[in-house]
Amino acid sequence: MKLTWYGHSAFKIEIDGASILMDPFLTGNPSFPDSLSVDQVAEGVTHLVLTHGHDDHIGDSIEILKKTGAQLTANFEICMWANRQGVENFSPMNTGGKVDAGPFKVALTRADHSSSKQSEGEAIYLGNPHGVIIEASGEKVLYHMGDTDIFSDMALINEIYRPGIGLVPIGDRFTMGARTAAMACSRYFEFEAILPCHFGTFPVLDQTSDAFARELGDASGAMMTIAPGDSIDV
Repeated sequence: MKLTWYGHSAFKIEIDGASILMDPFLTGNPSFPDSLSVDQVAEGVTHLVLTHGHDDHIGDSIEILKKTGAQLTANFEICMWANRQGVENFSPMNTGGKVDAGPFKVALTRADHSSSKQSEGEAIYLGNPHGVIIEASGEKVLYHMGDTDIFSDMALINEIYRPGIGLVPIGDRFTMGARTAAMACSRYFEFEAILPCHFGTFPVLDQTSDAFARELGDASGAMMTIAPGDSIDV
């Protein structure tokens, strides 16, 4: 599995038969590399998965979906909203279910956050926020936590899906901070690879993953830090 981070919570996951883009907040993302364009990121994308409806996660989804014909997988409300924007290839789901997307399976988990999109000064309700599980044959199970606080049912997520890769929000204020994110990883999961995200994007967020690494303690060996635009094989 090849993972590319584009800053904030935007990742590309490349496996046999699929190129999966998650939460593609690219335009307006201060940490998105100047050397890249939305078209470059969108090239070859077959699937697009969204954790929730906030603008810093939906990002460039509609443009990419229309341009590539990739399949959108998200909660029912986001899919219906995207359909009203002209997206025709979508696969709606909700918490607890699992969908077979061909080269992989996707499940949505609970996340403690909110989910809406701002439009002309009003908030459009876009369903509940979620974490995302990606299961592909021959690959480690990946868990993108979305935007969330720590919660004890993470133990059930681990028991059910046994994720080996964790994409973990650590920036504080809107998600877990360093201490609670590290506690979530250490107490509830046995990740072989931990990629921190949702930090450094805006001044109000923690600017580095240093505190998170310190809080992980003995588990810090599993943490993989890459710069936006860089890729890693896991």
